Order: sequence, then structure tokens, then C-alpha cells
Amino acid sequence: MTRVLVVGSINMDLVVSSPRLPRLGETVMGYGFATYPGGKGANQAVAASRLGAEVAMLGCLGGDEFGVQLRANLEREGVDIRHVREVDVPSGVATITVSDCDNATLVVPGANCRVTPEHLDEAEQAFADTDVVLSQLEIPLKTVRHAAMLAGRYGKPMLLNPAPAIPLPEDLLSRITLLTPNEHEFLTMLAEPTGDWRNLLVQHPGKLVMSHGKHGAYYASSAGELRHEPGYVVDAVDSTGAGDTFNGALATFLPLGLKEAVRRANAAGALSVTRHGAQSGMPTLTELEAFLEGQP
Repeated sequence: MTRVLVVGSINMDLVVSSPRLPRLGETVMGYGFATYPGGKGANQAVAASRLGAEVAMLGCLGGDEFGVQLRANLEREGVDIRHVREVDVPSGVATITVSDCDNATLVVPGANCRVTPEHLDEAEQAFADTDVVLSQLEIPLKTVRHAAMLAGRYGKPMLLNPAPAIPLPEDLLSRITLLTPNEHEFLTMLAEPTGDWRNLLVQHPGKLVMSHGKHGAYYASSAGELRHEPGYVVDAVDSTGAGDTFNGALATFLPLGLKEAVRRANAAGALSVTRHGAQSGMPTLTELEAFLEGQP
């Protein structure tokens, strides 16, 4: 069982279903509304837990009703929340408009801004006790940098999902074991807005995995050869959380080697889009294994 420490965000997702995404200044009548536990950090923690990892979450929640619900949800999902701190600001929220299997998201970080380097220092033993550290960019960048430093101190691989995308400083890039952008985040992360992603991938052998939706994922082997793990054909209904499922799976299966971890992450991501909601669509290990057995 892989031990995964997730350092990241915890949000409540406020999801509106709409016939199409509104243009700037336009009002569109939606046809559904629901709340779901979310946040990239919590999503990835739940994905890893459902896939058989032993998961600890390091993050912050407010003392509001959303915070109560989000804490209870993580406990139900088998995530260790001893390092989830309650702070005196509202819990983070994300408003998500879903239309035709696509989505647009606006995040208000709230308590997630209170995940500090000092918080990580207080939980330093969690870095020593884990097998893999997984983080994202919905918490302060200085905290992510500190997480990378602590992971390095204990010789633990650190995966960073650079979302939402920003150009990453060189000192952070050099400390990350594996970066996992999607095709949109990839060039922004490297500050190469007009670059050829294929050439850029092979310049970072064994360091980058680029997820590409239904097309699967691309990465460069340690020898600098461009590799492609194809995606899976499914009946998609909601893409929310697919990337988080991919990342949680990648961290869980990383001990099996990069090629196998990417293959399983592609399959887990594909399964997640067949159901509504971010966490509610995430597959269990049993579901993933049954799905892979049915593939050619």
C-alpha cells in the first residue's frame, strides 16, 4: 500500500449545469445546482484513497458549515486528517459551470491561503512517514516550495500538479520529482507560450507527464524518448475532477514505474468522467481493475 501525503487545497464545489457556458456579460439559464466536496488537494487525496493508497491530508478549513462537511467527507473517504487545521477564515469554495462535458471554474481560496510553511514544519514527521508527496497550486507558492524542500530532506519523491498554471521558479522546478500539467498548463508552467510541447517534453526526461484528456498522456523516458500512453474510450458525462483523479492515481501507482502508473492513471481518469461530480465520480481500485481487465 503506497503512503501518499497530499499538501493542498480543500474546497466546497458549487456546481451549476448549463446548456452552454455563458459569454462575458451574458446570462444563461441553468437547469441544475448541487454542492460537492472538492479542491484539487482533497480531490487528489480521495482519488488516491479510493485506489488503495494510505493517504494523509495537510491543509486548512474554516470553522463554517462547509468546513464541517468537508472534514467529515475526508474522514468518510478514509483520509487521515490529523494535519487539517481549522483557521479563522471561511473555507475555500469553487463555482463550476458544467456544459456538454466541459467546465469553467472560479476558485475563492479562503482557508487554503492559510496553509503556510510553518504549518508544514509542525507536520514534518508526515513527510518522513510517507512514500510520495503530492501537491498543487491552490495553496501559496511559498508553501509548495517548502513542501518540496521537506520532501527532499527525507528523500521522498514529490509530484506537483501545476494547476492553476503559473510560470514556476527554477528552484522549485529543480526540486520536483515529477510535474503533471495538462496540455493547457504545460507551456505556461515553463514560461514557453509559443514552444513545441513535444520538444519541451524530451528536454525534461523522466520529469514531466502531460495529460491530454481523451488522448491519454505523454512523457519523455529517462533516455529522452517521447512516449505516449493512449486514453480510453468511454461515455463521458462530466469532466470535472478527471485531472485530479489522474494525479491521485499517478501518485498511488508510481512505485510500479512511470509507464504503468501513467497507464492506470489514464484509465482512472477515463472512468471518472462517466459520472457526475469531482469526487463522486472517482473509481475504486476494484472498479479500476475490472475496467482494465476489459481493455484489449
